[in-house]
Amino acid sequence: MATPSKTAPALPVLNPHAAGIDIGATEIFVAVPSECCASPVRHYATFTADLQVLADWLAECQIQTVAMESTGVYWIPLFQILEARGLEVYLVNARHLKNVPGHKSDVDDCQWLQYLHACGLLRASFRPEQQVCVVRSLLRHRENLVTAASIHVQHLQKALTQMNLQLHNVISDITGKTGLAILDAIFDGERDPSTLAAFRDPHIKASQDTIAKSLVGDYRFEHLFVAKQALSAYRYYQQLITECDQQLEAQLACFVSRVDPEEKPLPPSTRRLRGATRGHPLHFEQTDLRTELYRLLGVDLTEVPGLGVLTLSTLFGEIGRDLSAFPTYKHFCSWLGLCPNNRISGGRVLSSQTRNVKSRAAQALRMAAEGLCRSQSALGDYYRKMRARLGPAAANTAAAHKLARIIYHLLTTGQSYDESVFAQEQERARQRRERKLKRDAVALGYRLVPEATPEPAVT
Repeated sequence: MATPSKTAPALPVLNPHAAGIDIGATEIFVAVPSECCASPVRHYATFTADLQVLADWLAECQIQTVAMESTGVYWIPLFQILEARGLEVYLVNARHLKNVPGHKSDVDDCQWLQYLHACGLLRASFRPEQQVCVVRSLLRHRENLVTAASIHVQHLQKALTQMNLQLHNVISDITGKTGLAILDAIFDGERDPSTLAAFRDPHIKASQDTIAKSLVGDYRFEHLFVAKQALSAYRYYQQLITECDQQLEAQLACFVSRVDPEEKPLPPSTRRLRGATRGHPLHFEQTDLRTELYRLLGVDLTEVPGLGVLTLSTLFGEIGRDLSAFPTYKHFCSWLGLCPNNRISGGRVLSSQTRNVKSRAAQALRMAAEGLCRSQSALGDYYRKMRARLGPAAANTAAAHKLARIIYHLLTTGQSYDESVFAQEQERARQRRERKLKRDAVALGYRLVPEATPEPAVT
């Protein structure tokens, strides 16, 4: 039994109609308060019909709230069924459920969940609304498709290397316009290097002679066969990615607009957007991704240095646009794992490292922060200062934390990004440093005198 012994002091029950569920791949164990049923612990199979019976039993027991552990993806079907029945479902972190050693079984786990939830000791994990979850699933699937397509590009490059065709070492993107044209000609039987090099696009940096030299090799049947199949697989995945983009565009169109781009047009971008032309950008037929994000979020977050359309689309799919679940930006940054996790004992700080949080949103912000290395902006200056002081890893975390604060403020207030705010903060920091220098000089018996500004020469 996972509940405390009779001699132990009982905690006050805050949720008398609470249940706990231990989820597995083939069986689900459910515990309800002993006052609700003669057999308060039951187990069910994971078929949909059994899950419906489970929901009916919870309704008979007058259960209003349920706590379950986030085990893989097994919790999703039951979560959706119980949520559709009107129950308040808590998806809790496994780290918050540790029991005493020696008490580990499916029955004990569900009873322990029920006890903690009844006493109000569990917090629900953040989960965006269902409409955002649909976009999140599509974006994650698209990421898997991009990864699979890149694997076939590696197969293609390996086959070319085995034939000593150095095309992929001469041009930066073998799947670009020039690379695909040359490969299609090779698979059609063309072997003359000069003829193949004539497909060179004028924007390619390598000369036509260099490309021709790279296409002199040992054209062997088995490697050509592998390369051709790898290219066919790559193009097939590109087709799947296009279909996924169409589904994403259709799902995003169902969201209510926070701003009408026609009434309040999106101003031209003041900087080059990362992810707009490089990588694997989303291609929409009706509108561009930057305009669509502006319509959904109500503010142009691409003006924030380091944030591109791909990063923002990832953030939208992971957290949505409603941040009311986080009372302050501190809660938001803590959920992302971008703030120190102070561990103090005996008045001493044992550790202040950030928590090991596996979050796609936090990973996207860290990658965006790393792109600030060469940014000529206040955020770029902040990143370089933190990098010189703390090192690259800590600088990425610090800059990602600042980006998260900016995103939280802009989404919750609806204000536009203003770079002058950082200029004012830099001026206040300069004034504080000047006052400190004056105090130190007075303490040492000196007096600081500002350098006189030279007068302009009279002509």
